[in-house]
Amino acid sequence: IQPMRLLLVEKGEGRDRLVPHMAEGNRAKAESAPIVAVIASDVDFHDSMDVHFPHKPGIGAMFADDEAKRAEIARYNTALQTGYFIIGLRAAGLHAGPVGGFDAAGIDEEFFAGTSWRTQLVVNIGHPGENPWFDRLPRISADDAVRTV
Repeated sequence: IQPMRLLLVEKGEGRDRLVPHMAEGNRAKAESAPIVAVIASDVDFHDSMDVHFPHKPGIGAMFADDEAKRAEIARYNTALQTGYFIIGLRAAGLHAGPVGGFDAAGIDEEFFAGTSWRTQLVVNIGHPGENPWFDRLPRISADDAVRTV
């Protein structure tokens, strides 16, 4: 259904508007990244479904009357698209630093007021600096994360 939308924020006026909506600990990274992507989901994705599903004319109408359900579906599908987006950036040799600490409502008001876009994630994009990585952090064990029935 392709609900993911991107706002690419360059340094300058746009970045100056974005940074205050970042959590205090994430501001310096957002300020210094070559580009920052605000990943949003379009809760009105159904309006363009005839383009994406030409074999099923009118399919978007089944979502028209339930904005809460559209928001849930858009959020889920945007998360899937975001994974592909990050993998693509990294495959191109770029660093993609997803950031969870931000004021989504503030970003929505600042950049998406009057639209059907809703902020989901912020991703700092660029080339990593010197010694940017932590040692690999512990991972949950398979015994705790996997069940077989």
